[in-house]
Amino acid sequence: MDVRPTPNEADGTVDIEYIVEETSSDQLELSAGYGAAGFVLSAGVSFNNFSFKKFFKKDAWTPIPSGDGQKLALKISVSTKWYQSYSLTFVEPWLGGKKPNTLSANVYYQRQTNGYTKSNDAYAAIDIIGANLTISRKLKWPDDYFQVSHSLIYQYYRVYNYGSVFIFSNGYANNISYKFTIMRNSVNAPIYPREGSEISFSVQATPPYSLFTKKDYSSLTDQEKYKFLEFHKWKLNLSWYTKIVDNLVLNVRMKAGFIGWYNKRIGAPPFERFYLGGDGLSGWALDGREVIGMRGYDDEALTVRENGNYVGGTIFNKFTAELRYPITLNPSATIYVLAFVEAGNTWTDKRQYSPFNLYKSAGLGVRIYLPMFGLLGFDWGYGFDEVPGLKDAAGSRFHISINQSID
Repeated sequence: MDVRPTPNEADGTVDIEYIVEETSSDQLELSAGYGAAGFVLSAGVSFNNFSFKKFFKKDAWTPIPSGDGQKLALKISVSTKWYQSYSLTFVEPWLGGKKPNTLSANVYYQRQTNGYTKSNDAYAAIDIIGANLTISRKLKWPDDYFQVSHSLIYQYYRVYNYGSVFIFSNGYANNISYKFTIMRNSVNAPIYPREGSEISFSVQATPPYSLFTKKDYSSLTDQEKYKFLEFHKWKLNLSWYTKIVDNLVLNVRMKAGFIGWYNKRIGAPPFERFYLGGDGLSGWALDGREVIGMRGYDDEALTVRENGNYVGGTIFNKFTAELRYPITLNPSATIYVLAFVEAGNTWTDKRQYSPFNLYKSAGLGVRIYLPMFGLLGFDWGYGFDEVPGLKDAAGSRFHISINQSID
């Protein structure tokens, strides 16, 4: 770097000027696969130093306007017949320019079909249009590690002849909700933390529509019940990092979630539920579901099923302990190995909830961080407990993760 010291002999101080230039931090994601759904193609690009105020300046397009630290990300995922997903995200990390207040906006569209064409009588599909707006700010109390965020969420579900997956076969539902999140992050490094903790608690709630009407919900159809979803959703994530010796680190994590409802005649919503198992990379999160990875088991294998279909849990627990050691901590290519043990489960009835009735697994893995691609993970896990009704869902499994899809 070009370092220019400027001494001040009068007061015995020195001003040091660093002459630097911006370097690219953009990311490109390309992937292709083949399976039961045919060819699946995914592409994503993330501009991490975007400048919206230079958008209309012709000279700023080199190749895009940059310099303000904003993020603009576009992701597309499609299969030949079954699936389409489009997402556009914008993040302003310094709203107002003086304090680290973050504004983020996201719009997306998803469609899944059963593979038939629209002209076929057996054609089935679900469409989801969604938008999120979030404002977050850092706090100085109780300490400087706290942050709160407020989100407004809207999702529109359109279901056509899809009764094998959802409660109603034809119709639509609206999810209008508010989400409050408070978190504390004191880890000492973003890629390979050695000390500190991450704590996050969130509450998401819709208006209690049924409490303001005189409808007899026990006599309504499922379409009428879920025209406007109503629920309250609570989540808690905890993660601690402890340096044992040198760079050998123990990371202990816990995740828990609960979905409640205002009217017992309506019950839990058919959307927004928890699906546990596998690598957490499922792109088929079409109904607002939260896909939680757990190694040593097939995708969603530890999720509640009814009549042979995965319906998702309204309660889940997951516990993880990892022992990590770095091979290299070079910022341009960070690599570390790990050994893990995990336990988790899902439930739909709080009366059946048992925090000690958990599926268990253990294994080994490696993480590779490349600035262009982010954090890539390769794990081998062994699931110790047989899943009722799914004979081959546990055992020896290899998993691939992107960023923190498994964590």
